[in-house]
Amino acid sequence: MGKKSRVKTQKSGTGATAAVSPKEMMNLISELLQKCSSTAPSPGKEWEEYIQIRALVEKIRKKQKGMSVSFEGTREEFFSELMAWATECGASCDCFEISNFADEGYGLKAIRDIKAEELFLWVPRKMLMTVESAKNSVLGPLYSQDRILQAMGNVTLAIHLLCERANPSSPWLPYIKTLPADYDTPLYFEEDEVRHLLATQAIQDVLSQYKNTARQYAYFYKVIHTHPNASKLPLKDAFTFDDYRWAVSSVMTRQNQIPTADGSRVTLALIPLWDMCNHTNGLITTGYNLEDDRCECVALKDYKEAEQIYIFYGTRSNAEFVIHNGFFFEDNAHDRVKIKLGVSKSERLYAMKAEVLARAGIPASSIFALHCSEPPISAQLLAFLRVFCMTEEELRDYLVGDHAINKIFTLGNTEFPVSWENEIKLWTFLETRAALLLKTYKTTSEEDRSMLEKPDLSLHSRIAIKLRLAEKEILERAVSCGRAKRLHFQKQLDEGIPLPLYEESDIALLENADAKLPIILRKLEEEDEHVQEEMSLAQIKPDAAGLDSSKTPVLNGQLTIKSKSFLNKQNKTKKAVDFSLKVFFFFFIKCSLSMS
Repeated sequence: MGKKSRVKTQKSGTGATAAVSPKEMMNLISELLQKCSSTAPSPGKEWEEYIQIRALVEKIRKKQKGMSVSFEGTREEFFSELMAWATECGASCDCFEISNFADEGYGLKAIRDIKAEELFLWVPRKMLMTVESAKNSVLGPLYSQDRILQAMGNVTLAIHLLCERANPSSPWLPYIKTLPADYDTPLYFEEDEVRHLLATQAIQDVLSQYKNTARQYAYFYKVIHTHPNASKLPLKDAFTFDDYRWAVSSVMTRQNQIPTADGSRVTLALIPLWDMCNHTNGLITTGYNLEDDRCECVALKDYKEAEQIYIFYGTRSNAEFVIHNGFFFEDNAHDRVKIKLGVSKSERLYAMKAEVLARAGIPASSIFALHCSEPPISAQLLAFLRVFCMTEEELRDYLVGDHAINKIFTLGNTEFPVSWENEIKLWTFLETRAALLLKTYKTTSEEDRSMLEKPDLSLHSRIAIKLRLAEKEILERAVSCGRAKRLHFQKQLDEGIPLPLYEESDIALLENADAKLPIILRKLEEEDEHVQEEMSLAQIKPDAAGLDSSKTPVLNGQLTIKSKSFLNKQNKTKKAVDFSLKVFFFFFIKCSLSMS
């Protein structure tokens, strides 16, 4: 996807080996693995650890200079080969071409008018690079023995990609040659560029991403050079940190879930040609046709000839776009910042509050989100804040009062305040909390805007500062909204406006709109969106022993896709299906290839 990377020319063939002995390199690798596998640093020491790990990585990179495998020629020189290969494999290529769209990079351009919901692109399974194709490749013997590869499909795809890149007869070379030579993910940021993210909510994920990638590299370097089942891998003479960083970023920016051939489960895949599409706001318009065994994509809207064809990557925040895709999306309708809230166990009313929250299906401590939209809080966060601010009398009313069970349904509904005092307290709390979060930043919004006006600012610095500013703007809107709501409900109280009374008959109302849905026994929206995004295993020791297979990572925060109906769909037609009804399950997976 052009927008996710800058294009650089790959200039050399197999590079000359640097003047470093195998023993010296192995010692450096062992030191890196030990450093990355040590106990997590104490709070506030994460940056210091990052600097130490980065110094070791830079030392290794310097000694590995010139050792990577690459292709002669520029990326765009291979686009015609990609299109020819796709056509030969049975993909559709008759209504678009690959084109350069300036700041967005390469993407797909319509060469004729395309109607909204028209099936314009399909890619057969034989073109896809998947975990299954990795198991059936030269990587298979190692995969059968290595528990990390078995548990982490994203890592498997990264090593698979490197093996195929080094194989002159790989069937995927027409695709691999068109991948960017480097990316704009934080793995490619210079130290001073990463510094712009200090104090942002993204910094912990950025530092973890770098540490996890370094640990994975060190671990697999040792495996490739010592494991008997790795002896036939074409990586022994050329497996540099830069190689692995490139492979990780290629997978991280492109991987998606598809069903296995029998439809029984999902697997990870790289999807050639389709992954050239850039992102815009909209809806998921890509699905998998199991009968024809191919990825299918319909047009998000009407496209005129020569217009760029976009797809929707999913409801990702800009922090997720920056960390996992390497770009900042200016018009992100789904941008948000995380806010961690919890009821203190030392609070006198903790047991009562925890019980009311439990009845509503909300944990007593969780990570919520403040959104860029109005209002900035979801029904779940509103429900939590209402319980958080309840008096003992109000709590008792929701536990044992008249219609107590049914009243739980109203907690996330703006139309049924607990009391005017409760509303005033919760919006005051939100206003104060957002204001305190704003004070943690080392620069103001005005200073960030001034920095962005500098013409000599690097691309990565610009991305980081834009993300930092976007976080502040969301918090500033939350402060403003909290203040306005507080004043509004204070006026309601002062004027003696009667509180809307809950009636049992109102339950029917609550079932007809998203903002009014009952939340009892529902999983938190923010838990799904902000579940720890790294695919992780137990802490890796230098000898990689003691891995717990029970900690198999999940995808997108869940083991299955949003719906399993594609498994049971019996009467599929080979003609284009109605994509407004079809089950879609392509989502840009929120992971950073970690082994924490």
